[in-house]
Amino acid sequence: MGSSFSLRPFFLSLSFIVLFTNLELSSMVESGSDITTLVYKGCAKQAFTDPGGVYSQALSALFQTLLSQSMKVKFYKTTTGTAQTTINGLFQCRGDLSNSDCYNCVSKLPTLSDKLCGSNTIASRIQLVGCYMLYEVSGFPQISGMEMLYKTCGGGNGGGGVGFEEKRDTAFSVLENGVVNNHGFFTTNYQSVYVSGQCEGDIGDSDCGECIKNAVQKAQVECGDSNSGQIYLHKCFISYNYYIHGVPKRSSSSSSHPLAAASTETGQDTGKTVAIILGGAAGIGFIVILMMFARNSMKKHEDS
Repeated sequence: MGSSFSLRPFFLSLSFIVLFTNLELSSMVESGSDITTLVYKGCAKQAFTDPGGVYSQALSALFQTLLSQSMKVKFYKTTTGTAQTTINGLFQCRGDLSNSDCYNCVSKLPTLSDKLCGSNTIASRIQLVGCYMLYEVSGFPQISGMEMLYKTCGGGNGGGGVGFEEKRDTAFSVLENGVVNNHGFFTTNYQSVYVSGQCEGDIGDSDCGECIKNAVQKAQVECGDSNSGQIYLHKCFISYNYYIHGVPKRSSSSSSHPLAAASTETGQDTGKTVAIILGGAAGIGFIVILMMFARNSMKKHEDS
């Protein structure tokens, strides 16, 4: 009886370790490995009153137009509705996606907008790893193109090692020129720092360069010595990752983005850690079982 009670807490805790690490590993692998992974959402607090369904019809028509165009182009901006029910909208895909990947990404956006923001919000912006969509009812207050909408920074406290900030800043400098020279989208790596940047498709090279420069400055201030970061402004975004062992090669567009790269590398490292934890736990469990077996055998020998 005593041995069964002593073993139960161990196996309960081992089951918890397995469950917890599997969930953690799954979420880390999935967090950026797919172009349709959600990065952030922006939803207006106001909703439109639509007793006749005119706004809903205009919004549905907008979604259909954006989706059909995503099979042909990576950026499209349009307006639907009448003078009283005008809705402006656009989508943009990452510059390195194929037409089919762009379409697959954009096809998720209408449903996500409805799910995350509601079907009658007057403005919505949904950003996925590979694309984003924005719509707003005419008259919705405009914001500056330099307005920061979202940021994320990882691995601080000197995570990049000695000389990291110099490497990152040089990569940023290359990025600033590259985005302008390539008219809105550019990726490159410099000494194990992978950088990526993109501007909204309807702004000129000069404004694009200014936006990217602003995003770089925000990354330097907001993320400090973090070895990875993403900064999303209203009209552009930048992303960077530092890889100690060099930037890994990628074979498909769905895993070529720095968000995907970071999660993949982290996921691999976490997998090793999980294996060590589970292996160690299993070893301890085996030892405990042997000890309990030996103790019971000795008891039986003494009783006889």
